[in-house]
Amino acid sequence: MFKGLTGSTLKWIAMITMLIDHVAATVLVRHMLSNGATMEVYTVYEVMRNIGRVAFPIYCFLLVEGFLYTKNVYRYITRMFLFVLLAELPFDMAFAGEVFYAEYQSVMLTLLIGLLTMLVCRKWEEKWPDNELLQLAGILVCTAAGMALAYVLKTDYAHKGVLSIMAFYCFRKEKNVKLLAGALSFWWEPWALLAFPLLWLYNGQRGMKMKYFFYAFYPVHLLLLYLVAVILGNQFIPVV
Repeated sequence: MFKGLTGSTLKWIAMITMLIDHVAATVLVRHMLSNGATMEVYTVYEVMRNIGRVAFPIYCFLLVEGFLYTKNVYRYITRMFLFVLLAELPFDMAFAGEVFYAEYQSVMLTLLIGLLTMLVCRKWEEKWPDNELLQLAGILVCTAAGMALAYVLKTDYAHKGVLSIMAFYCFRKEKNVKLLAGALSFWWEPWALLAFPLLWLYNGQRGMKMKYFFYAFYPVHLLLLYLVAVILGNQFIPVV
């Protein structure tokens, strides 16, 4: 009997769709820039990028779940910060062909900013538990500040990514409302809506305990994609 999707199953789906997206965004793009784009190759590229839109809503959703149920939010933030540092070099190499590229930062930084924004919002809510107007004002200010920070730092998904994280957080108390708010926050990316039937099937269970594998997958797969570019001899072509 089908009992829904666990958190680890959702993470596997996010990883696979992200990998498909990144293969298209690095390997196929460089191939097209080097050799020209046939209609067939470009069609494959478009399909792969559209599949990849499924990943980010899942990561946003699970980030909020992790924040709400972690035993130690500061350890959670510290862990995310360390993986932001670990991911930036592979990200720059895979997408910009450079060891350091300041014009575009990885999605890990977007997720970290989302975590910090939720933490500040929760602190504000705890300070004014009986004043809904002040709570709302605090959430709006915190969300705007988080979005501005992501925009200034030029992170992947930037301000829109932080907004989506906060949509899941602000409407966290009722599942259907939360998913509706999350879906509306992706008005700019229609293919991302394919993730929401999967999120609706989430059963609230953690699933397999592979936390560090899921974290490590991001920088490792980017390094592998960069090595593919090196083998093909087009690693210095930027794709951001």
